[in-house]
Amino acid sequence: MLVTISNRPRDYAWGSTTLLADLEGRTPDGRPEAEVWFGDHPGCPALVGDGSGRTLDAVRADAEAPRLSFLLKLLAAGSPLSIQAHPSRAQAIEGFAREEAAGIPRDAGERTYRDDNHKPELIVAVSDVFRALAGLRPLEQTRLLLDGLGDAAGVRALADRLSGADETAALRDTIQWLLSGGAQAEVDDVIEAVRGADDEAFAVELTALRGIADAYPGDPGVVVALLMNVVELRRGEAVFVDAGVLHAYLEGLGVELMAASDNVLRGGLTPKHIDVAELMTIVDTSTSAPPVLPARPVADGVAVFDAGIADFALWRVAVSGGSTDVALNGPAIAVSTTGGVTVTAGGSAVALAAGGAVYADEAEATITVSGTGEVFIAQPGR
Repeated sequence: MLVTISNRPRDYAWGSTTLLADLEGRTPDGRPEAEVWFGDHPGCPALVGDGSGRTLDAVRADAEAPRLSFLLKLLAAGSPLSIQAHPSRAQAIEGFAREEAAGIPRDAGERTYRDDNHKPELIVAVSDVFRALAGLRPLEQTRLLLDGLGDAAGVRALADRLSGADETAALRDTIQWLLSGGAQAEVDDVIEAVRGADDEAFAVELTALRGIADAYPGDPGVVVALLMNVVELRRGEAVFVDAGVLHAYLEGLGVELMAASDNVLRGGLTPKHIDVAELMTIVDTSTSAPPVLPARPVADGVAVFDAGIADFALWRVAVSGGSTDVALNGPAIAVSTTGGVTVTAGGSAVALAAGGAVYADEAEATITVSGTGEVFIAQPGR
C-alpha cells in the first residue's frame, strides 16, 4: 500500500512563522509553525489520505502491524529549543517503570519518561544554514573562550569549576551547579560578559550565545550552552545525537528522524520542568567534536544517513528528470522538500509538492522517485 499522509504543524512558541509556509509555497499567517509529524506516534499521528478519516496509528493497528520504530518530522526553528538529552533504552525502561509505579500521570508536567523507548535522532539541514548545539566542546577550547570573557566573579567561578584534570567530572559538576538554582549570580555575570565580549576566534559561538541570551534572559541554560559545540550545518549536512548527548536546535529548517519516543530530559532554555537529578543520571559529559553524520553515497543522486542503529536510516534522493529506485527494509515514509516529484510503489503513484508525504507499508519492496526534486525516505535501519 502507498498512500498520502499529512499533519497540521505544531504551534510551539519556538517555531518559525515563515519556514514551513515558504517550503510549501503558501502565505504565512503569522503564527509559529514548529514541527510537522509524519508517523504513527500517538502524540500526533498523521492523517491518511485514503478518504477514511483514519490516522496512521489506526491504519497500522487495523493491519495488526506494530508501531513504527521511527518518527519523521519537518522541523522549523525560529528561536532556540530547550537544551535536552534523551535516555538509552535501558534507562527508559527503568525510568518508565519507576514513574508508572509511582502513579505519575503520563501527561503530567513533572513526568519525564512518557514511554519505555530510547530516542536517538538525526537532523538534516533543508534551509541554507541550520544552527544547533550538539555535544560538549573539549574543555581546552572552552577555557580559551572563557579567557576572552574578562575577569568578572562569575566568569572566574565558572573557570574554577572547569579547571579539574578530569574533563568528564568537571563538566558534570559544572552542569549540575549551573542548573541547581544556586548559581544565578554567576550565571548573570557570565551572560553579561558574553554580551560584551569581542573575540574573533569565537565569533560564531559568541553570536549564538548572545542570541540564546536574548531569547532566554537570565536562564542558566545560556551558560550550559557556552559549554557546547555550536554547529552550523549547510544544506544537506546532518548531525546525529545519541543517548545522553546534550543538544538544542537554534534556527533553521530541517528533516528530523528519531526513534519513536517522547522521552526528554531538559537542561535549560525552557520554562518547563527540569529534573536536574534525573538529567545527571543520563547525561553524557564526555567531550567531542560536533557529532556530524556524513551522508554515504549509494548511487547517482542517492545517499543514506545511517547511524548504525536498527530504529531508522534516512535516504536522500535527488532526481532531475529521471527516476531512481530505493529498496525498502520495512515500512517507509517519504517527504518531498523541493520541486515536483512522483513517488511510485506497488503500482500506485503519488505526485508530491514540497512538504508532501507518503506512507508505504511492509508489502512494498521498492519506492521509485521520478521527476525533478528532492525526497527524504525514512525506514528501519539494518
